[in-house]
Order: sequence, then C-alpha cells, then structure tokens
Amino acid sequence: MSLSEPQSVLIAAASGRALAAAARRSLYRPLVVDFFGDDDTRALAAATAQVADAARGFAADELLSQLRQLAAGENPIGLVYGSGFEDRPELLDSLAQHFFVFGNKAAIVAKTKNPRALADLCAKHDIPHPEISFDLPRDPEAWLIKRQGGGGGIHIRSAEHGAGPDDYYQRRVAGAPVSILLLADGAEAQILGASSQWTAKSSVMSSTLPFRFGGAVRPALCSEAQLVILADVSRTVARELGLVGLNSVDFLADTDGYHLLEVNPRPGATLDIFADAEGALFAAHLAACRGHLPARPLVFTKAAATAIAYAPCELPSMPALAWPDWCKDQQRPGTVLRAGDPVCTISAEAETAGAARALAGARLALFENNLSREAQKECAA
Repeated sequence: MSLSEPQSVLIAAASGRALAAAARRSLYRPLVVDFFGDDDTRALAAATAQVADAARGFAADELLSQLRQLAAGENPIGLVYGSGFEDRPELLDSLAQHFFVFGNKAAIVAKTKNPRALADLCAKHDIPHPEISFDLPRDPEAWLIKRQGGGGGIHIRSAEHGAGPDDYYQRRVAGAPVSILLLADGAEAQILGASSQWTAKSSVMSSTLPFRFGGAVRPALCSEAQLVILADVSRTVARELGLVGLNSVDFLADTDGYHLLEVNPRPGATLDIFADAEGALFAAHLAACRGHLPARPLVFTKAAATAIAYAPCELPSMPALAWPDWCKDQQRPGTVLRAGDPVCTISAEAETAGAARALAGARLALFENNLSREAQKECAA
C-alpha cells in the first residue's frame, strides 16, 4: 500500500453498512463482515464477507476465518465492532488475540449488559432505573421480559409470555425513548448529542414485536433542561464503566422525570444521523479508543432522521428495485425475506427535527407502497 492510499480497517457488525459509510467519510478502506451483505455495503467496502447463519449470529471460528481472509494483503489497522457481540462478549477476547480491537473490552461489555450490575450502578449514583427481577412478579402485566445482551427491541415482550434462562423482568415505566451518544476515553466522556427514537408501527411489528426499533431523529424532541440532566447522567455512567469510543445511553423520559434503561457499549443504530460536517466521527471513535477525545466538538448541521422499512409479509424473492438515494442497507435481489425482516433504512435531513422525522415517515410510506407493488409483480411472474 502506498502512502497515498487510505488505511484499511476491519468491521464486524450485525449490519456493517453504517460503520462502512462512516469509515469512508473518515477516509478509511472498510473490510466488512456482517449478516446481510447488502448491495450498498458491498459498494462501500473494499471487500466483504457474510455470516452463513445470521440466526445463529457470530461464531468464533467462522468469524476469525472471514476476518483473516479479508485482512490478507491489507495490513488493517485493527477491528471495529458494532452490534452482534453483546450476548457473546467472549468473542471480543478471541478477536483481540489476532487484531487490535477498537472498542470496549469484553469484560466491560459483559458488565455493561449485565442487568444486575447496571441496576447496582444506578442505585449507587441515585439514577432512576426501572426495577428488575429474576423471579416471576406477582403482577406480570406491569412488567416486561428482556433478554440479557439483547438489542434492537426484538428481545422485549410482555411478562405474560414467560421467561427463558437468559431473560429477566423489568418493571414498565412511562416516557418517550431518548438516547445520548457520547465519545469516551476510559475516564471522561464528550457528549455528541441526543436523539429521540420510536418503535416500528407496521401491523407485523405491533402484533409480534411491539418494541422493535422503528427509527430515530436528531436532535432529540425534548427540552434543553432535560437533555442537560441526561447528558450529565451519561457522563457519570461512562466514567463509572470505563467506556471507550462511541457508546450510547438509552432513557425513557417525560415531563415528570426519566429512567435510564440500558447502555450500548459500541457504535449503534443512530450512527447515520450523527454524520458530522467534516466526516470525522469514525476517526474520533478510533482515537477515543486509544484514549484521545476530540480537541474541538464535532459539528452537526441539519437535523437528521432514519426509519426502518420491514417486510410486510413473506417475500420469497426480494424484487430488484430502483433504489432512491435515501434508501440505505439495500437488500439484495432474490433474497428470501420473512414477514418483519428489515428491508432497508430510510434517511432524511431537514432544518428541524420535526421536519426530518416527517420527511422520513413520508419516504417510508412511499417506499412501502412501491415495495408492495414490486413484490406483487414478482409473485405474478
């Protein structure tokens, strides 16, 4: 590789497209392993590999083999991971034996995603946190079941359904979802901003996965006074856990107060809406993992929103679409999709958060109508 060529970096995530895009904006060459192999991920990455069994998730031998193949002849600076490791943090220790891993170490991920440890941390600092239990509550209608290490809302369900061995109970609390994105260096944290989130509203989602992630908008749709409080709490949590790099802290908040729900110890679902003006976000993540926070704050200009389009029914063959440029994570033609599988991510920018969310919603409706028409043609062919 000549001095003029960008440095390569390995990326492993359930969906690697957003990290790959962020890497490109910071002038790195991404080498991506993920579950989907979407068309635009392949276009962004210098090389890609796809997990054979997405339902099983990452497995040590397969993942290491894929990463070694991608790294051959590339001399990557290290590995950046996203979602897909919270329920199996031991994989990060395995990967760290072969690559420099940019992100929180396995022990920190395990502690962060341990519901009892997080509840104890919140109690220590008087941070409101929903009551948790590992025994069936007497009033299950007032509780939710969550899976340890789960993400994206797909693991959350009503407590009447019964818990599995990796599940725990969390009392229902009121409020709207707000997430704080931060950069941390292991001791201090720099707040990048806040976003409001919502659950998917399609009939498939509301009936089977009522808490599944539907979208997000930056800046958050709540008061500045409340954001100051949530930012201060997030700094405390980051410092207490020793977090590094990009992380997010999720809350439910309303006019009466807030509850801290969980901490995501890696770059997450809001990465797209935090694309800064200079494209420095990915590089800032790498630097923060090495203990260096930005000397000046990252600048975000327009408001931004995303919304997830899910398959409204089973699609035996994903139709070939003329994708608008505001569609990301584009499913490959011919892919078999179950009802509720993600099809793409809708993006939108506007002058205000309200306008950005409205535009994302309008584009989502337009895309879903188009997908329905094209799917009918595919089935009739």
